[in-house]
Amino acid sequence: MTIRIACLGDSLTRAQFSVDYLDLLERRHPPGDVRLARFGANGDFAHNLLQRLDAVVTNPPDVITVLIGTNDARASLADYPVDQAVKRKQLPERPSADWFQQCLGAVVARLRAETDATIGLLSLPVLGQQLDGAAAQASQPYSRMVAEVAATDEVAYLPLHERQTEELRRADPPPIPYREVTPAAAVGVLLQHAVLRRSLDAIARRRGLVLTTDHIHQNSRGAALIAEVIDAGLLTRSR
Repeated sequence: MTIRIACLGDSLTRAQFSVDYLDLLERRHPPGDVRLARFGANGDFAHNLLQRLDAVVTNPPDVITVLIGTNDARASLADYPVDQAVKRKQLPERPSADWFQQCLGAVVARLRAETDATIGLLSLPVLGQQLDGAAAQASQPYSRMVAEVAATDEVAYLPLHERQTEELRRADPPPIPYREVTPAAAVGVLLQHAVLRRSLDAIARRRGLVLTTDHIHQNSRGAALIAEVIDAGLLTRSR
């Protein structure tokens, strides 16, 4: 029987700037075993995801994964352009940790009320690759909030942050400082990829990055860990 999976999230799920973890997840299974639907929007905060659940609940899948919060966590960093993000994403208030947790809880509440799907919440990928740096430290409390929402609402918690932290400790990468991704930098990655035909992994290697292309968006190694935790935490339960 084919398992229908809806993957909800931001640019990591849309996969314009990241290696496509949906593709990697599908490859982990025999042909026809899983059918994936993508619900990713670049730059989304948890609030934005909450506003676009109609498309998910209209045709409920068997499994729903939620990977959101990277932009909420980025907004807590000193150099993040919060005012621009509020305007661009039409946010009714400035992002905060409490609001993130409230919105994520509301996402889960609606999905539980209007579908019978098995739901899994992924903790955040590590921001940057300096585990003691401000960016990586910012992704920790947001990941803990994901775990709290999952426990409160009795849905699966998928420990992506923990898995990526483990991978970075094992790799012992060079201490490259985190740099916030600007729109120009994101377009630059697309141009390297589309025009110069550099793979996202090649871009990551040139920058000395282990899991990402730009401290945020995932290379093959980072995306494979997303697919791994989804597979281990949800799909074995769905059979």
